[in-house]
Amino acid sequence: MSIKAPLGVTPDGGAFDVATTAALVEPAHRRRSRSRTRAERIGIGATLLIPILALFLCMAGTRTGALVPATINLWPPSSAMAGPLEYVGISLTVGEVVAALLALVAAYVVATRYAEHVPRRLTIGAIVAFTVIVLIGPPLFSTDVFSYQVYGKMFAVYHLNPYVHGPNLIQGDPLYNYIGSNWIKTPSLYGPLFTFLSTAFAQASVAFNGFAFKLIAAAASGGTMLLIWKSAPHRGVDQARAVGLFGLNPLVTLYGVGGGHNDLLMLLLTTSGIYAVLTRRERSAGALFVAGAAVKLTGALLLPFALLGEPGGFLRGRRHGLLIGAAAMTAAVAVASYIAFGTSILHLTSTLQTVQNRGTRQSLLGFLFSLTPLSVTHGVRIGDDVLVAAVLLWLLRRVWQGRMDWIEGAAWATFAVLATAWSMMPWYVSWLIPLVALTSNRRLWNLAMLATLAGSGIMIAGVLPSWNWL
Repeated sequence: MSIKAPLGVTPDGGAFDVATTAALVEPAHRRRSRSRTRAERIGIGATLLIPILALFLCMAGTRTGALVPATINLWPPSSAMAGPLEYVGISLTVGEVVAALLALVAAYVVATRYAEHVPRRLTIGAIVAFTVIVLIGPPLFSTDVFSYQVYGKMFAVYHLNPYVHGPNLIQGDPLYNYIGSNWIKTPSLYGPLFTFLSTAFAQASVAFNGFAFKLIAAAASGGTMLLIWKSAPHRGVDQARAVGLFGLNPLVTLYGVGGGHNDLLMLLLTTSGIYAVLTRRERSAGALFVAGAAVKLTGALLLPFALLGEPGGFLRGRRHGLLIGAAAMTAAVAVASYIAFGTSILHLTSTLQTVQNRGTRQSLLGFLFSLTPLSVTHGVRIGDDVLVAAVLLWLLRRVWQGRMDWIEGAAWATFAVLATAWSMMPWYVSWLIPLVALTSNRRLWNLAMLATLAGSGIMIAGVLPSWNWL
């Protein structure tokens, strides 16, 4: 009895076919392996480069005026602000600073692109190293950290209302010399909870104050990343990639932590609110969203999207809990604010509007108008306000109809606010990143990269002696 081979196959031909198939398959497998290995090398290299460049820049910050707030000179006489990196400080030219910042931004873009090929431990280690290096370095770029202290000091020491008066009333105080020239006559732009926190450092030295707010920012950044990590499985996104989008971002860590910005504290509270929604703790979520807004008003943007992000009656289920929590926290903050500041806390919105009205240089709209012979008139500003309001209402309607995820809607809304702002500071991009990190929407991820590049452009231009050419 013989076994018949398939039609058209001879014994020799069968062997040849098997060998040929193996020869064809093996190179393809090797090509995939080589491609994967190349992606790993690129991703790992870019990820490791970020803390290395951060160390280089922070060392330079102890002796390079282009990297530190314009009102201080760390070497000398205020070397106490430089931190331990003072002893290994280096001096860079403006061109070298620009090159290092460009390399840092490029490394972030590449690291994010190849994040799935990088081991999780390495990503987390790079983020921790990046944050710690910036924390122990000098204050970077912005004078805001001194404004935080001066408003707390005005209230706690001089018994002045920071929502009515600017720092110009305390010109004899040593802290006054560190306030940015644009903010000398400006009342506080920050929520009452943050003003209460600032009073804790009212009597501290300028150097201790700078480190304290940087430590708060670093801790808030770490807490935000932990919440992103815990929220990612609920959203079906990769944890390491989501955390890397936030923690490796130069505008979040180098600028946000380096400048001790309170935006990171706001993000800790609002991201806590997101996690509370995802874990069905609605009352806590509502309270946390309002607490975030009581640090910086931008935090209020998330609550309406969370409220409309689930079908059903307006006072049912999640919405009912969110409203109770939000109302309770609003009442508590309102009572405390009235006791401390009276009705002057209501001046906060008009102060913010005034600052926006005078800030056309550092914004997308200001840049676009600078390319035309048109001037930014009051009518143009009103039209901008109407446009952003219409966009926000359209996004809320889509979320309410169930045609858009509520976190994605909040991300688009945040980008709309950033794009239409007349005063756009580089670290404002951090508002967008946690929301994008918790989505799998490719367009939003690309948008986050675009926003980061735009903010980085403002950051890099800011180190130049004059950047009116922009």
